[in-house]
Amino acid sequence: MALDFAMTTNVGKREINEDSAACIEYAGGFCFVVADGLGGHGYGEVASRRLTDVFTRVFTEALDGESGEILLSRAFNIAQEEILELQRLRNTPNDLKTTAVALSVSGDTLQWAHCGDSRLYIFRKNKFRLRTLDHSVPQYLAIAKEIKDKDIAHHQDRNKLLRVVGVNWDSPQYTLSEPTELEAGHAFLLCTDGFWEYIETKKLEKFLKKSGSASEWLELITKEVETNAEGTNMDNYTAIAVISE
Repeated sequence: MALDFAMTTNVGKREINEDSAACIEYAGGFCFVVADGLGGHGYGEVASRRLTDVFTRVFTEALDGESGEILLSRAFNIAQEEILELQRLRNTPNDLKTTAVALSVSGDTLQWAHCGDSRLYIFRKNKFRLRTLDHSVPQYLAIAKEIKDKDIAHHQDRNKLLRVVGVNWDSPQYTLSEPTELEAGHAFLLCTDGFWEYIETKKLEKFLKKSGSASEWLELITKEVETNAEGTNMDNYTAIAVISE
């Protein structure tokens, strides 16, 4: 099954773009990954770049028959190890952290994993189906029905993350999905919080229906995000749109 995809990233109103992303084609299929670095002073940029570099290395070196589950887990675990090692070498234990979301597509099987509040949205036949749940304080408040889901984007504690890559783990802190069958008409959006905070799911669905390609969909979404962010101290934003054909 063919995949059409497009990517965008922008510094926003910040001095440094601490987001990173990669669209990786390998012998078994594709991997798409988006990361949002944390730490300031450029440290977030180093962390997110290291994570996407690790994903690129792991997937391009994949052995025949290795599943998305194996590769996603391996990539997250190696990225965690390497980022912690960078912290030790640079003596920056409170910096060099990153969120991440990744989608693996191999044959007719897709699988995803995430850590933090970078998101994956999944659509089928132009209808929204599901999204990843943030590892954040507002997301857990929404799960507990103390706030509405739409209130997450501008909640006062939205930047309080409960899981990220680059903090010591007793056990892996990323969430890994079950394998799912890929079908024609599937569409996916991977994005950082600087992107999703300025657009509603209904608009993502609306623009998907109007689009004939991943690049057209992403262009429409990005225009809406930038319009809604006018007059704000907009964060870096990054997104990858994928459509199965």
